[in-house]
Amino acid sequence: MITSQYYVAGTSAKTLNPANPQVIVIDPIPRVRSHKLRTAAYARVSSDSDDQLYSFAAQVSYYTELIKGNEEWEFVDIYADEGITGLRMDKRDDFLRMIRDCRKGKIDRILTKSISRFSRNTRECLQIIRDLKSIGVTIYFEKEHLDTAEISDEMLLTFFSGNAQQESMTISTNMRWSYQNRMKKGRFITCKTPFGYRLVDGILEIDEQEAEIVRYIFDSYLNGRSKDEIAADLTGMGISTRDKKDRWQYTSVDYILKNERYIGDALLQKRYTTDVLPFQKKRNNGEMDKYYIKYSHPAILSRDIFERAQELNRSRVLPSMYKRLVYPLSKRIVCGECGSMFKRKINGEKTYWVCRNHNNDKANCSVTQIPEPGIYAAFHRMYHRLKLNYDTILCPMLDQLQALKRHRNLSNLQVIELNRQIAELTERNHVLNGLKSKGIMDSALFISQTDELGRKIRSLKAEKNKLMEQDEDDSAIIETRNLIELLEGGPEHLDHFDESLFDSLVERVTAESGERLKFRLINGLELAEPIERTVR
Repeated sequence: MITSQYYVAGTSAKTLNPANPQVIVIDPIPRVRSHKLRTAAYARVSSDSDDQLYSFAAQVSYYTELIKGNEEWEFVDIYADEGITGLRMDKRDDFLRMIRDCRKGKIDRILTKSISRFSRNTRECLQIIRDLKSIGVTIYFEKEHLDTAEISDEMLLTFFSGNAQQESMTISTNMRWSYQNRMKKGRFITCKTPFGYRLVDGILEIDEQEAEIVRYIFDSYLNGRSKDEIAADLTGMGISTRDKKDRWQYTSVDYILKNERYIGDALLQKRYTTDVLPFQKKRNNGEMDKYYIKYSHPAILSRDIFERAQELNRSRVLPSMYKRLVYPLSKRIVCGECGSMFKRKINGEKTYWVCRNHNNDKANCSVTQIPEPGIYAAFHRMYHRLKLNYDTILCPMLDQLQALKRHRNLSNLQVIELNRQIAELTERNHVLNGLKSKGIMDSALFISQTDELGRKIRSLKAEKNKLMEQDEDDSAIIETRNLIELLEGGPEHLDHFDESLFDSLVERVTAESGERLKFRLINGLELAEPIERTVR
């Protein structure tokens, strides 16, 4: 017989009235944060805005002081994109860097001026907010006084984002109308200055030094030189492209040879921007009007020379185009001597991979062709050695990377100081733009000073990026773990080339010579393998 009695809050269980149950409230255990709230700020600013509230310098200074002034917050960084549209997330480098840092656990909270500064695309804005909330990152929008840590009804957020998106779409529509209106009236100049010209006060003027290069390209082409040969000639002469690159490509020469700008004419709206989100630039194949304007600016070439070049180009075009085949090693092998991509080449019944430069002219590069079976065999040997020894190669590497991550200490003071210097130089750039727009500053002086400021800003940003390179260490840890898992679950022996396994393990292959390959794995580790002569 059971005689024990049960008590609830000092009352005998036998005396409890089931019709009137007693409720006992158990208070939650207070959450104790083990570290300060790691806080960052995001700013999207206009490069030519006179609104100091949204200027880069003002926001950097404001957020740095705000975050450092709160004892419960730890300063992470100021992420800022200048002169970039809020409708396209993929165009904002610092925004994407901030999202990556959030996913890597470096940020707990983000501060930003308003929803329109954060994103003008409703769908993307809501998706990002949901994604960040799911990993514990909150956002505070100052203008709207909205905190995603407290929002339960997303309708309010949709309203604000919808307004921001509509505002941006209206601006974009007005810009497109302005462009098309100027095109119809023949007053639209260019969005990007062609090689051989410079834009001075909205007018295209000939740059005589570059114009000589344009004439050389047309003369060479009409005298029988191919576009590849002309590109190699220009590279060898040390002449930079329009985008200040050292190496000329076939496409660069082809674009110049087909550009009507060099006879003083302008074909406008070769490309157009779609009017629905997400906005995309597309080649105009008749979907929109085009506008051909004759004698819109000074000509570099005579019309006779230009037309002869067009006729020659048409005669050299193949009558039919073939579909380019993609092979497992396509765009994966790089020449260790000249940096060119390798191409597949069939000689008789044998298949080789050869450096494009060497294939064009052996004097261009000394790395000889490599038989395809030799490359596959080298991968097999590399895989088998790694499979047998990954515990002595990759596991210690993983331990060292994790130890480095634990002990490294990013100097916030250095990042803050670099942000301050970048902000100061950017602010000076805004001032120069203001002086230029009011006609106070001479164009030549404006260009020289803004170029110098741009060089200094790029240098400071590069220095800052070096301090922020911990991202690479984090990705190396993740990829090393993935490699270990792949090798643990991979086959013991390969009797044929496994394309899927190759793609999972190898990022790039460098042909150091015709006798030796270097495989760069997905975690950055590089392993060399010789090409066996028996295979050759």
